[in-house]
Amino acid sequence: MLSSDMTALAETPPNDDAASLLASLGRAARDAAAELALAPSEQKNRALREAARALRAQQEAILAANARDLDEARELAPAMRDRLMLDVARIEAMARGLVTIAGLPDPVGTVLAEWTRPNGLHIQRVRVPLGVIGIIYEARPNVTADAGALCLKAGNAVILRGGSDSFHSSRAIAACLAEGLIAAGLPAASIQLVPTTDRAAVGAMLASPEWIDVIVPRGGRSLIERVQRESRVPVFAHLEGICHVYVHEGAELEKARAIAMNAKLRRVSVCGAMETLLVDRAVAGTHLAPILDDLLQAGCAVRGDATVVATDARATEASEQDWSSEYLDAILSVRVVDGLEEAIRHVNQYGSHHTDAIITEDEAAAAMFLARVDSGIVLVNASTQFADGGEFGMGAEIGISTGKLHARGPVGAEQLTSYKYLVRGTGQVRP
Repeated sequence: MLSSDMTALAETPPNDDAASLLASLGRAARDAAAELALAPSEQKNRALREAARALRAQQEAILAANARDLDEARELAPAMRDRLMLDVARIEAMARGLVTIAGLPDPVGTVLAEWTRPNGLHIQRVRVPLGVIGIIYEARPNVTADAGALCLKAGNAVILRGGSDSFHSSRAIAACLAEGLIAAGLPAASIQLVPTTDRAAVGAMLASPEWIDVIVPRGGRSLIERVQRESRVPVFAHLEGICHVYVHEGAELEKARAIAMNAKLRRVSVCGAMETLLVDRAVAGTHLAPILDDLLQAGCAVRGDATVVATDARATEASEQDWSSEYLDAILSVRVVDGLEEAIRHVNQYGSHHTDAIITEDEAAAAMFLARVDSGIVLVNASTQFADGGEFGMGAEIGISTGKLHARGPVGAEQLTSYKYLVRGTGQVRP
């Protein structure tokens, strides 16, 4: 979710000052992208490792900047404050993420396929950077590090526009990234943070295909829908994380209890948090009550169907809207379903094609769920909170894409590349 301030950003047309600023950032980014596309892997990796060192060295400055942001954002909802808040552990996680990304294979230059035609033409399909990426995000300062690092690894320049709520934190983190770039001899403009909270800046980004090749919005539904509708730049996005866990009749009770608790309550503010629990009627008599009791005892509000309300009086009746709600809070909708077919229909109808899981020991049921649930990430016997590029071994992510063109699921360095064809001949002419 985005703050109301960030939602308004997409509704504000760019003014002359914002367009001029974006053009200045864009020109610098284009120049940097041309250099990054040819930069050797070790030079990019050195920049990432030096940036990680700077994050650790500037820990106190980053925490002070974050304290300022938190002080100025007292009206934020608890889930948003959790996303905004940094501590020593979260800064260290950012630094480790940069080091991990540095250790990943460089996607640029990878030969995806090659073949020789009967006429002797040799053809290769090779990964190349996208160019300049624009990222619009909310009160999540760690995105500054994650997005900057992934774009750099993939040879892209990036223009970052964080929410006004995280402005000071993002600036402090961006300064560490710039320190790493300079130490490695790469242009500081490879990673640029829009240096203003002016609402027109987002509108200028959306209207700048001459400077930006791809826009990645991370935020609430209203912002992302508007970006997808109005951007003149191609968009990677997901609308929401309406994630499901389905307890199949073949589920082990203790496994289902542990996964349900983690999927919902590990962190309620992340897009991979479970928002709807489905329980098969065949095991509702044995599994439903203990799972509900675990959640309710832990402080989670439950909104359920008639069977759920009859099972535990602490649950309240769910409305039709609950089945398509992303709470990002300690609230959960729960429904009892009549078998695997109904569970799949529910997920595909009400879900957001983000992340959904089945709990079962029945391999045939698991295979059917994997094949028929139309989501970017589908899991068997694991928490939906694994919907994260870092957990997938990507070091980090700049978001979870629910679209079907170019990238789907966690967007890491590899997904921030395109490809081109290299064709070598010996003088062939077409008849």
